[in-house]
Amino acid sequence: MKNYKKLQNGSDIRGIAITGVPGELPNLRPEEAADIAEGFLIWLCKKLGKDPQDLTLAIGRDPRVSGKLLLDGLMDGFGPYGVKVYDCGLASTPAMFMATRFPEFRCDGTVMITASHLPYNRNGFKFFTAEGGLDKKDISQILAYAEEESAGMTHLGEPGNKDGSVLRLGKRVFEAEKADLMTPYCDHLKQLILDGAGAGEKPLAGMKIVVDAGNGGGGFFAKEVLKPLGADISASQYLEPDGMFSNHAPNPEDKDAMNAISMQVLSKGADFGIIFDTDVDRSAAVDGRGREIARNGIVAMAAALIAEDHPGTTVVTDSITSRQLTEFLEGDLKLKHLRFKRGYKNVINKAKELNEQGIDCQLAIETSGHAALKENFFLDDGAYLATKIVIKAARLKAEGKTLDSVIEKLREPADEKEIRIPVTCEDFGAYGEKVLEDLKIFAEGAEDLSMEEPNYEGVRINFPKGWCLLRKSLHDPILPMNMASDEAGGCSEIKERMAEFLKDYEGLDLSVMK
Repeated sequence: MKNYKKLQNGSDIRGIAITGVPGELPNLRPEEAADIAEGFLIWLCKKLGKDPQDLTLAIGRDPRVSGKLLLDGLMDGFGPYGVKVYDCGLASTPAMFMATRFPEFRCDGTVMITASHLPYNRNGFKFFTAEGGLDKKDISQILAYAEEESAGMTHLGEPGNKDGSVLRLGKRVFEAEKADLMTPYCDHLKQLILDGAGAGEKPLAGMKIVVDAGNGGGGFFAKEVLKPLGADISASQYLEPDGMFSNHAPNPEDKDAMNAISMQVLSKGADFGIIFDTDVDRSAAVDGRGREIARNGIVAMAAALIAEDHPGTTVVTDSITSRQLTEFLEGDLKLKHLRFKRGYKNVINKAKELNEQGIDCQLAIETSGHAALKENFFLDDGAYLATKIVIKAARLKAEGKTLDSVIEKLREPADEKEIRIPVTCEDFGAYGEKVLEDLKIFAEGAEDLSMEEPNYEGVRINFPKGWCLLRKSLHDPILPMNMASDEAGGCSEIKERMAEFLKDYEGLDLSVMK
């Protein structure tokens, strides 16, 4: 029996799809994709109480060079059971969810072939039903079913469509029905802008907007959404899909990527810029002066966009947001801030939980750029957030104002750093937990330190002029340490204090602290 558990990455599946990087051998090939497709099929049939031949699914992919191979692999799993499958071609992850909602599709489930911002040799799968993206426990069950299917322990019975394959280039394959999902998705976004901007059929006329897609899947936003509404997108860059990502990483957290769009906005005199990750479930922005609206800034921007319509609502964020962000959300916007855990599904699920408890929560957002709004099914959709930013920018321009005015009161830490400390011992989970328990005792015993309360992840310590969060990585043998200071260069003092505490832990590689 194959071990597919190693392919789980939280609520996603990710692996090495092709050769090309020394020392990295493929473990997610078409044959693995076929088993995983059958695992998803079993899971979905049980969830919906349907037989395979009564299901309608859709598959989309980002531009990675391995995408078509993995599509064929998925069809080797779906096809023999007579499932109706739409091939949506190049698509975005949020659009694949909308295939469960758009009336012309109404899919029972969808699969997005993507590994987000990871290098070109990686790939993976994200799964959706009409309820949203699958959770970690769902992925674990799908992979367990996939392992059983690979060992011949079938849950699906005898395939009823074994002879449904066709001959393509000398190989028998199961083909999906071609479908255009991105057109209705783009029409949906355009209508939101038309309704929100309220300035006729060309509400973006006179606006110069830079879109940087990083050669991922986000180029459609410039070409099919902004340009038809009158925007000048001539300064946009890296819109063409390129599975090798030859210019910069398609990632709003990447410094080179953010520098590239900042310089483009400045040099071309644009009103502002929008940058996406590969599969367009994350985004960030740059104002007209080339300043990043990312990390704490994108959280502040998203919150400001909902504050007027939802006074006092709760905003759920990940654990590494700054003190200054909390001050902006609660002091300036009069919202409530719940600093929760890293992981986009963690913040989304917490937001849903609050609403179920009768606590209004309109926004769940990570500093990475994953933003999910209640009004949009709590779907983390980078293009939806970008659409709301565009609407606000259009309204502001009509008033003679610029986008940066929305968050002009947000202060930023004077110094920020992240250090990722490797845990070298075999039982890294337990060892990391021991370090964190000891850190609590250390912080509680120091007169000039205090524990941040409430705190939901790791140990967050308040220093006299800053803070430090030490936590376990979601997936890797790493202890990420995030620091921020109100003074320039202040993280050095925090780092020195933490290094003194950590120096006796032989199971940590502290060379990264030097």
